[in-house]
Amino acid sequence: MFKAILIENEQRNSPPQVVELDESRLPEGDVSVAVEYSTLNYKDALAITGKAPIVRHYPMIPGIDLAGVVRESSVPEFKAGDAVLVNGWGLGELHWGGLTQAARLKAQWLQKIPAPLTARQAMAIGTAGYTAMLCVLALEADGVTPGNGPVLVTGASGGVGSFAVALLGRLGYEVIASTGRPEEADYLKALGASEICDRAQFSSPGKPLAKERFAAAIDCIGSHTLANVCASLRYGGTVAACGMAQGLDFPASVAPFILRGITLRGVDSVYCPMDIRKQAWSRLAELVLPATIDAVLHEIGLNEAIGRAPEVLAGKIRGRLLVNVNR
Repeated sequence: MFKAILIENEQRNSPPQVVELDESRLPEGDVSVAVEYSTLNYKDALAITGKAPIVRHYPMIPGIDLAGVVRESSVPEFKAGDAVLVNGWGLGELHWGGLTQAARLKAQWLQKIPAPLTARQAMAIGTAGYTAMLCVLALEADGVTPGNGPVLVTGASGGVGSFAVALLGRLGYEVIASTGRPEEADYLKALGASEICDRAQFSSPGKPLAKERFAAAIDCIGSHTLANVCASLRYGGTVAACGMAQGLDFPASVAPFILRGITLRGVDSVYCPMDIRKQAWSRLAELVLPATIDAVLHEIGLNEAIGRAPEVLAGKIRGRLLVNVNR
């Protein structure tokens, strides 16, 4: 038997709850994992609260990532005792996810946790840090260097934003952190931000072209914010877009694209190819300092995750909610 958060049905006659399940109910897969940690992400909060149709079939265990130890494997790539992690691949949407003490998964979804990271550190970074690293890789692929000028990070006090600020700062970029919570200024500067700006500058409808301010940007917000970020990029700038907290719409103009030659790069963390995943996690193991993990981390138990989901959607969580599934 193992404990997990279970969402029984779409109608919510049975609200999500922590239940005990028999391992015979686990879905098919090549590798069985004793889960140690998961996280509570924005998408998980949407699934738990039912605020968006994240879950594709029921019953479902939410949780888009996990880290733990292999118990059994039918493939040579993994053996019992291997420390592994998973991000995305439909976990918590199409396949039972990480907010559980046991999981059975396809081998092609798994990767070994790169040294010197522990399972706890890997999930403290989690999908948020991994997504932030993918955004940094996207900027680097477009030739963005610290010498090009300041890089804007929107939604900077959230999970992805916090790691984006820390990674860019560690790499020597001048980071401008946009947040709606001015009380988090000291936190963001400690992570690596050079300057804090109010998200209100970007969140309302703006002009097709604004003053050229940023060499590049990582946007976690979408909608009007993304449109205004694009309008504020310097000539030849790049924005890596990975979030939609403000909305899925993109009420923008072609002006910055055809008059300033900017690039908008979408960043997908769910089905990203494994070679890029491994590159991202290798860089994370190299760049993320233990002090950064401690700064962004707040650990909770499995029983607390359901109650914290509305706070995640309301933007009240700073950094990362790490879920110790055995607590």
